[in-house]
Amino acid sequence: MLLLLCAIQELGSWAVHTAAEGPGLGQPGDPALLVSGRVKRGWVWNQFFVVEEYTGTEPLYVGKIHSDSDEGDGSIKYTISGEGAGTIFLIDEITGDIHATERLDREQKTFYTLRAQARDRQTDQLLEPESEFIIKVQDINDSEPRFLEGPYIGSVAELSPVGTSVMQVMASDADDPTYGSSARVVYSVLEGEQHFTVDSKTGVIRTAVADLDRETQDRYEVVIRATDMAGQLGGLSGSTTVTIVVTDVNDNPPRFPQKMYQFSIVETAPVGTAIGRVKAEDSDVGENTDMTYQMKDEEGVEMFKVTTDSNTQEAVITVQKPLDYESKKVHTVVVEALNKFVDPRFVDLGTFRDQTIVRVSVLDVDEPPEFRPPSNLMEVQEDAQVGSVVGVVTALDPDTANHPVRYAIDRSTDTERIFDIDANTGAIVTGKVLDRETAGWHNITVLAMEADNHSQVSRASLRIRILDVNDNPPELATPYEAAVCEDAKPGQLIQTISVVDRDEPQGGHRFYFTLPPEATNSHHFSLLDIKDNTAAVHTQRVGFNRQEQDVYLLPILVVDSGPPPLSSTGTLTIRICGCDSNGAIQSCNSTAYAMSATLSPGALIALLVCVLILIVLVLLILTLKRHHKSHLTSEDDEDMRDNVIKYNDEGGGEQDTEAYDMSALRSLYDFSEIKGSDGGGGLGEGGPSGNPASERHALPQWVQSPDLDFSVFRDYICRKVEQADEDLSVPPYDSFQTYAFEGSDSPVLSLSSINTWSSSSEQDFSYLGAWGPRFRQLAALYAGRRGEEDSEES
Repeated sequence: MLLLLCAIQELGSWAVHTAAEGPGLGQPGDPALLVSGRVKRGWVWNQFFVVEEYTGTEPLYVGKIHSDSDEGDGSIKYTISGEGAGTIFLIDEITGDIHATERLDREQKTFYTLRAQARDRQTDQLLEPESEFIIKVQDINDSEPRFLEGPYIGSVAELSPVGTSVMQVMASDADDPTYGSSARVVYSVLEGEQHFTVDSKTGVIRTAVADLDRETQDRYEVVIRATDMAGQLGGLSGSTTVTIVVTDVNDNPPRFPQKMYQFSIVETAPVGTAIGRVKAEDSDVGENTDMTYQMKDEEGVEMFKVTTDSNTQEAVITVQKPLDYESKKVHTVVVEALNKFVDPRFVDLGTFRDQTIVRVSVLDVDEPPEFRPPSNLMEVQEDAQVGSVVGVVTALDPDTANHPVRYAIDRSTDTERIFDIDANTGAIVTGKVLDRETAGWHNITVLAMEADNHSQVSRASLRIRILDVNDNPPELATPYEAAVCEDAKPGQLIQTISVVDRDEPQGGHRFYFTLPPEATNSHHFSLLDIKDNTAAVHTQRVGFNRQEQDVYLLPILVVDSGPPPLSSTGTLTIRICGCDSNGAIQSCNSTAYAMSATLSPGALIALLVCVLILIVLVLLILTLKRHHKSHLTSEDDEDMRDNVIKYNDEGGGEQDTEAYDMSALRSLYDFSEIKGSDGGGGLGEGGPSGNPASERHALPQWVQSPDLDFSVFRDYICRKVEQADEDLSVPPYDSFQTYAFEGSDSPVLSLSSINTWSSSSEQDFSYLGAWGPRFRQLAALYAGRRGEEDSEES
């Protein structure tokens, strides 16, 4: 068990004698520390303190380390290691005394950690376990308080009560706050104490008076001092300057610098013209200076208007009603200014508004004449004679001089010169004959000017309405045409007649319908006045005969209600038409009329389109049918044209057996079967009208023989020609003639046996033998055919 005994020396060093039983401060099992059968010894040393900022010339004694195994014979060597060992701190190897060789500063480093060793001087082996100890730097009051957050700027509202907190300042001291009073700071006011105070412990600055006035002084510089050692004598101190801004409150009402303002303006100034500006001063700042202005007397409210310029806070006075020098030369109004935002805390300071008088002088100018009264509507009958008076306009000079006035019409508004005006009296008269139906209204501009100064001109727009008189007879609304069936019954409605009239009587139109006495068709038709300005035409006889008369012209007399009553005669064209049992018109005397009466243009176009579509479909069907039939005919009859084309290949003669395949010519018929069936090359029972398809047989392999019968080719071709001539649905196969004629320029006559222009007896093929060995087989074939024909003829 480790026992510690401590004694305090005067300089703060500690002597600690320790005795350990069993394992000591070393590591267990260390051979240098464990001896069998004895008690292990331990250190006798100190936890040291050293004073900072030592200024002596000799090294400062720190303390001493000593091992209880040291017998004083110098056999033990003491060493240290760690922070500052060998530089700041030196140790005596024999005595164990430690000295500080440098000046220490606790504010830079508060303690040093070192390790002490006791070694055998001879073997340099550790005699005791290495132990760690600390050298603490003891603080002295060598650092003054510092204000690290400066510069300080605070604010407080003016007229704040005493003790109102402004802001807080704090100073820090680098000395040890746990040792003595070196770091205990107190605050005080060096400058500005008559307006502000500071809490000595917290550093909170407060107002010392209640009458801070921003308008008197808006800023204060207060010096605050911080002193350590709790303010005792010998303490160190630091100071800072605090800027305190006094903020504004609305404690000052607006005030006009003058009690009266004078302005002048010409009487012709239009409404909205600015007369002048006035401004009330306010010692406050910011929104506390925002104000509004208003008129306080009735005359000012009626004639003028005051607004506030939000940028300059000025009152802008403008004209609200036209001014007249002759009526009133001077206007006196009262303008009041008041704060927009009033602080209720300072209402007891007085009213926050002020008034001033504004005098406005109206200046006289030479004004143009004024129309009186300003009526702009006149009326005149359309049958008024040229020169008739429409109305009179009047204009007066508003000036005091009252100059005479002259009148004129702006001809740009009356280019046709329909109206004139008397230059002296202003009487407007007609200049031309009027017609309401052409123009029912006229808009003209009348000019009024001073007689001796034509630059002073006034304009007035005048509307003249032309009143209607009954000068247009009524007319049928359209040239009516009607159709009636031949078998029409009496009383059948034919047509409803309506009338138009260009006149517009004030009581509205009323028309009367009748058949004139000279109407020759009145016994065929009747006219009924429906009393709603329309009339109905009915039949009055049983049936009509188109053959006798197909068109009737019925005159209709129309009379209006006047005054005076006017009339006109219109004609209704009635056509007699044929109808079906349902009364639908089938045809009239005119095809065009019937078509137009029964079918609309759209229906006619649709009908034509349908007809064209049907024609196209028929043509398409016929074309497809013809193409299909020709295709079937070519398949059923197996046209010989391809074989004839192949036959045109001359080949390489008798020796060339591979240049042309003769099987194509041999595959149509089996000559032996055909000849067996007809007993001698005939056409069989069917004759020429037999079915060719039933006669198709495979030909045997070709064997050259002098007694071959070629009549089968002739008969087959004749049969095909007859079929082509009888079938009218297919075009003729003229390709049979292609090989019947070689052309006039050929040096050799035609070799084709297909020749419809001459009989086979007229051809002589004996010359083929002179053409060489390549035509020998062909010559034998035609020579054999020639012999057969001769025998048949004989």
